[in-house]
Amino acid sequence: MHVVIIGAGWAGLAAAIELSAQRIAVTVIEAGKQAGGRARCVAAHGRSFDNGQHLTLGAYREMRRLLRVIGVDEQQAFQRRRLHLDMRSPHHERLRLDFPALPAPWHIVSGFMIAEGLVWSERYRALALCAALLFSGCKPDLDISVAEWLRGRKQPTLLIKALWEPLCLAVMNTPLNRASARVFIHVLREVFGGARADSDLLFPRADLGAVFPEPAIRYIQRQGGTVRLGERVAGLDIRDGRIHGVTTRHSAIDADHVIVAAAPTECLRLIQAHPLLSEIGRQLAELRYEPICTVYLQYPPDLRLGSEMIGLLDGTGQWIIDLSDAGHPGRMAVVISGPGPHMAWDNEDLTARIRDELRRQFPQWSAPSHTLVIREKRATFSCRAGINAHRPPAQTPVEACWLAGDYTATGLPATLEGALRSGVGCARHIISGLAAQGA
Repeated sequence: MHVVIIGAGWAGLAAAIELSAQRIAVTVIEAGKQAGGRARCVAAHGRSFDNGQHLTLGAYREMRRLLRVIGVDEQQAFQRRRLHLDMRSPHHERLRLDFPALPAPWHIVSGFMIAEGLVWSERYRALALCAALLFSGCKPDLDISVAEWLRGRKQPTLLIKALWEPLCLAVMNTPLNRASARVFIHVLREVFGGARADSDLLFPRADLGAVFPEPAIRYIQRQGGTVRLGERVAGLDIRDGRIHGVTTRHSAIDADHVIVAAAPTECLRLIQAHPLLSEIGRQLAELRYEPICTVYLQYPPDLRLGSEMIGLLDGTGQWIIDLSDAGHPGRMAVVISGPGPHMAWDNEDLTARIRDELRRQFPQWSAPSHTLVIREKRATFSCRAGINAHRPPAQTPVEACWLAGDYTATGLPATLEGALRSGVGCARHIISGLAAQGA
């Protein structure tokens, strides 16, 4: 049995790990020079930078399980912190939410009861929404925007502005007025509907490449698999309704199964010549994309934020993250999710705007010694209302050809966990098929 996996992003690596653990031979082919896909490291100023900051949570069970499989100690790879939201505005408005170490759902109740910056009516509305999410099966009959859903649940303006909108952008990278309420509800239930620890934030202690892609490749190779970087798949070998392998510029590679774990645009390029995959091609062509910008600022090594992450309201920047504990003392990352006027500014203007906003929030800080802007114009698919109808399943009409990626029908937005679950799902389909043949 030999499985070819196209793409060494998190979905492709997850599939390769799951198959390798069962001693199934895999060949991972990646067009880029490094693994990790849209969660990788880049080099600049003689240093390494993540190409964006990726939210990781205690509810990411597949990520945590795969780390154990490849031999990565979760406690050494991540700092676990109870969910703490500190949202600040230059107009001196502030919302602070701390969720104490109480069993679920009492940590949510206590968190809103002691929240700073809310009046009693706002606390009541927030708790009513949480109760509906966790206990009443709250779910719109038709998928609507998160903004429309929140209005229907009578959420006050301050809660929408200082809590729900920043959370929506952070987990879905899609503006409130078009983000899918159904997907947002799914995420909130995963994070808050289980154990208290599911809502914990996991902050990487190193660059993401060192946390997962690099040890994943080492594990795959130890298990006898092959990872080929800097090599692009030119086409799929599909005959008589079945896939038989792939072709590259240099060779033809036979395979019993092929998992296409490339980005949607690359996947569309590969499948558009095959009539059996035309419906999937139509679905992929209807996907839209949202950007993420990250502005890195280097301050003196002894400067600390006082918290791992602070939310920024009423400005261009949305979150500031202190990367000191990730091995980069004094480095701050300011994240801007989704579209906005900043996309038309050049890097110098964007950096100047972010510096000014931070100066107003933290007047005691000196000027940064150097900065870097990383723009991912197609960072995620747009998780708009009705999106689930356009997300293809893992299994395709072509026998032994599978799709993996955060854009597939996982029910989650474009997250690392969604990518990992999709890759593992493909691998398990193949493994269960083998088991059935053996029976």
